[in-house]
Amino acid sequence: MTTPLRVAIQMDPMESIKIAGDSSFALMISAQGRGHALFHYDVRTLAWKSDGKGGGRVTAWAAPVTVRAIEGDHFELGEHRTIDLGSDVDVVLMRQDPPFDLGYLTGTWLLERIRGETLVVNDPVAVRNAPEKVYVLDFARFMPPTLITRRIEDVREFMAEHAADHPGGVVIKPLHGNAGKAVFHIGPDGANLSALVEMFLQTWPEPFMVQPFLPEVALGDKRIVLVDGVVAGAINRKPGEGEFRSNLAQGGFAEASQLTEAEEEICAAMGPQLKELGLVFVGIDVIGGKWLTEINVTSPTGIVSIDRFNGTDTSAMIWEAIETRIAAGRSE
Repeated sequence: MTTPLRVAIQMDPMESIKIAGDSSFALMISAQGRGHALFHYDVRTLAWKSDGKGGGRVTAWAAPVTVRAIEGDHFELGEHRTIDLGSDVDVVLMRQDPPFDLGYLTGTWLLERIRGETLVVNDPVAVRNAPEKVYVLDFARFMPPTLITRRIEDVREFMAEHAADHPGGVVIKPLHGNAGKAVFHIGPDGANLSALVEMFLQTWPEPFMVQPFLPEVALGDKRIVLVDGVVAGAINRKPGEGEFRSNLAQGGFAEASQLTEAEEEICAAMGPQLKELGLVFVGIDVIGGKWLTEINVTSPTGIVSIDRFNGTDTSAMIWEAIETRIAAGRSE
């Protein structure tokens, strides 16, 4: 029997989730089945207030929530109240969707204040320092050729440099985008490159990412989930008709998949670091069985499809990792 925990979940509105494939909902169902009490709150209700003793408390406007696997009738909220995230709960799940903007960063700064009192998953400091398309640079040896820039001249030079080995042009994407949004394929002739770069520069203050177009993406973009640095499973996501993006949010579809030898090497290389940083639930993306493209730490998805194909229980694996960390903290 596990010791019941008080769990606060920082996520998008319960009304908006699609329970059939939502990883946050799967985690909630699993937690409830393990006897844990659940609270739901919106990141916009996070607050810090001085305590009159030279410090402060982090609070949220939260409601107890009960969940059930019934589409359209999947939750029931209790009465909202202010809860102290340092003393009223044992664990906070940071599960709101990006964008990874100042609002997201502010949430991590506030949640960092409860370190030592409440376990936050994933660790807010590590999340802040590991945005998907930047943290992956720590493992550049596994990546395709990559450019991060704001200069169109750099893009043209990059395209010319890699044209022989990668004749299909390039893919350009926002550095802090998510779910395959605003990802563009520019052909080898560079048509529309100037207009696209102009649009990126007007829309986002940060640089954008450029990589060669990898035709292997037609065979799928693999999502591999790691729990406390250990592989929990994988799915292969294939693009829908008329698309090159394989994200499920962009019409892609999933199929069962096993890891290649190169993918096992990637996971073995990063696993210990993920665990050390407190990145309990991570999803990495690999194309062509060897090209690492992203390390997703903000609000990873994919566990429902993985469990459906493999007959596994990734949610339980995540909760076991959380429970182990909390028990270890209490024994110190």
